[in-house]
Amino acid sequence: MAAFLDSHEPAGVLAKPAHTGAALYRATAPGGLHRALNALGEGLQRHRRLIQRGQWAIVFVYLVLVAVPAFLPLPGRLAHIWDNLTLLAQFAFWGIWWPFVLLSMILVGRAWCGLFCPEGALTEAASRFGRGHAIPRWITWKGWPFVAFALTTIYGQMISVYQYPRPALLILGGSTFGAIVIGYLYGRNKRVWCRFLCPVNGVFGLLAKLAPVHFRVDQDAWTLSRQSGNAGVRAVNCAPLVAIKTMRGGADCHMCGRCSGFRDAISLAPRSPNHEIVHVAGAAPKPWESLLIVFGLMGIAIGAFHWSVSPWFVALKQALAGWLVDHHVLWPLKLQPPWWVLTDYPSVNDQMSFLDGGVLLAYIMATAIAIGASVSLCLWLAARSLGSSPGPRFHHFAQSLIPIAACGVFLGLNAITVTMLRAEGFALGFVGPLRAALLGGAAVWSIVLAWKIAGLATANYLRRFAATVCVALAVSTGAASWVVFFWVWQ
Repeated sequence: MAAFLDSHEPAGVLAKPAHTGAALYRATAPGGLHRALNALGEGLQRHRRLIQRGQWAIVFVYLVLVAVPAFLPLPGRLAHIWDNLTLLAQFAFWGIWWPFVLLSMILVGRAWCGLFCPEGALTEAASRFGRGHAIPRWITWKGWPFVAFALTTIYGQMISVYQYPRPALLILGGSTFGAIVIGYLYGRNKRVWCRFLCPVNGVFGLLAKLAPVHFRVDQDAWTLSRQSGNAGVRAVNCAPLVAIKTMRGGADCHMCGRCSGFRDAISLAPRSPNHEIVHVAGAAPKPWESLLIVFGLMGIAIGAFHWSVSPWFVALKQALAGWLVDHHVLWPLKLQPPWWVLTDYPSVNDQMSFLDGGVLLAYIMATAIAIGASVSLCLWLAARSLGSSPGPRFHHFAQSLIPIAACGVFLGLNAITVTMLRAEGFALGFVGPLRAALLGGAAVWSIVLAWKIAGLATANYLRRFAATVCVALAVSTGAASWVVFFWVWQ
């Protein structure tokens, strides 16, 4: 663990007082926006204790909303969000919390992770008093973001995590318990769980690449500070284990502000929302990120939202049920597993048989394979049309799909918000046009990113246009799946 920290210099290092860096930055940085953001970053650094108190308040609210409803009876038909804790918790988590946390990643980076997340606060607190073991290699496996996202998404659908409190306690509480255990066992004052194992870490990292603000590292100022020595400096702890010196983007940074002013070289600053995707994400191919974008956010997530309203799902289930009856194989229709395996709430006439579960899994996987394969083909054609080796360009073009992929997941989660508000009597006539505008805007954004990425590889406008058209076909595949969901099947 010590070797890891020393090689990356994110913790146990020394930084000059924040006000020194602020004075230097104000003297050199243009514009009031730069100065305001720099002051905000320094404020985050100075008010760490106040932020920590706020985190513990969120922890308390989180634990109450997750745990208490699981032991209460299911709400009746006359219950409302404002008079029933179970409905309030459902609306808070799935109607407000998750969709707008995703939106915050695009607007302000991973500030939620660094300033508010209850799991982050708990895992770091546990690490302070834990064993502090070195981080084993299995934890740092790069495939965890995709695997964790896929498993929690699919399992959540099998047990109806959006609809009932016990599944929410099982999944959210299980994740929180895992965060505490990992924090206790590994690292010291670190967020090992957040960096490597959190089920939404990969998604948050992708979305944060689009944020118009980040903590910028001035390499020249860093070098000058190192040459001038470390007199009168303070220690800095980067809890999510980011290699601060070489940090070029916001995917891993939790925006906590602890490093603001470090070596007079780090400050909160504005940037183009396109910068990280175009100029940083292509520096090295990241196949697991491509898999998460193409087969995760654009495949598994779409299948998870689609199946409950899909006529194809119903037709497939009916066909299989008829075949089973004709062949006198009745146990998949009759045997009812417990609620933590498949949905089982007979009091509200909501139960899944093994046939339901099997068809659900098949539908989600088939959707992921069909969409992922078609999108991958489009990306390969885009990379191939540039005339260079398609491998690295394939993964870079995959990054251009983040806006359309993120918009789809946001709209899918936001559908829960809309459904619950309509059940309370709100008309919400603006939702349809707003969804169309967001989906169209995200599609255009992804295409613009593809055009800029293609421009890095070739000055030939014909090749550049051909590559962009291929990516546009991939974008249209993702957009069309949500058009079907919102405007055809519902």
